[in-house]
Amino acid sequence: MTNLLTRAIMMSTPLLLGALAEVYAERTGMMICAIEGIFLIGAWGGFVGTYLTGSLLVGLLAAIAAGVLMAAVYAFVTVTLRQQQVVTGTALNILAVGICAFFQRVLFGVPTTPLQIETLPKLSIPLLSKIPFLGEIFFQQNILTYLAYILIPVAIFVLFKTSLGLTLRSTGENPVAVDVAGIDVQRVRFLTVLAAGGMGGLAGSFYTVGYLGMFTTNIIGGRGWIAFAICFLGNWTPKGAVLGTLAFGLADAISVHFRTGAAAVPTELIIALPYILTIVLTIFRSNFQVPAKLGVPYSKEN
Repeated sequence: MTNLLTRAIMMSTPLLLGALAEVYAERTGMMICAIEGIFLIGAWGGFVGTYLTGSLLVGLLAAIAAGVLMAAVYAFVTVTLRQQQVVTGTALNILAVGICAFFQRVLFGVPTTPLQIETLPKLSIPLLSKIPFLGEIFFQQNILTYLAYILIPVAIFVLFKTSLGLTLRSTGENPVAVDVAGIDVQRVRFLTVLAAGGMGGLAGSFYTVGYLGMFTTNIIGGRGWIAFAICFLGNWTPKGAVLGTLAFGLADAISVHFRTGAAAVPTELIIALPYILTIVLTIFRSNFQVPAKLGVPYSKEN
């Protein structure tokens, strides 16, 4: 049980980073439908940066930069050019797979064995890590996990207790009022998408730099979409995102646990467990408090 819960906290890390990023972006009216591609290119950037330099820090910075770059393309098309967000995001998700596969081949050719990098070490917090049961679960994780959970109170405070948070929320609810107040709606949305892209790239790097130590084009496996769904299921709040993240992290941990041991059920069903949970929770979620202008391009003419 201890190992399972420890893995659940660990596996929830990228989902939490991605879900928080999505909450902030969607509060301004921007659905980042390219989140799967941002996760993937972040994973690739983290792997390449670490492999070429031998530095985990450079790898994480490269992942953030890759995520911001992908988000910038998405923001330019959807915010500046006011194109449809779902279509643009879908196209960029497909493009990300091609880009990663192409440059992976250009840089490394076709290696006979998978390329490996070192992963982030576990950091034991003094005293707290010695607490029976809870110490091993919560206080023997890597730096990305600690960062993700530190961001929870920060995200809640900024979104609901600061003028910046009020601006973000108002941009998604009533952008005309924000515009009348002298705040550039397009700029707010563009910068928020860039920030969310950086967090998404960092989330994607967890799978290469923080967990597996290798890269394949199917490494994300739809988890970007799960982070996207968590934002909806959590009613566009950081607290809701945390609860959803823990549920999906546990489902992911259970699937990994049974895949690495003997199981009485088919492996394919076990692998599908997090995605089945997504469908089930979506079906039974009845009350959605959707931002009024979510997915709606804004221009002064409107």
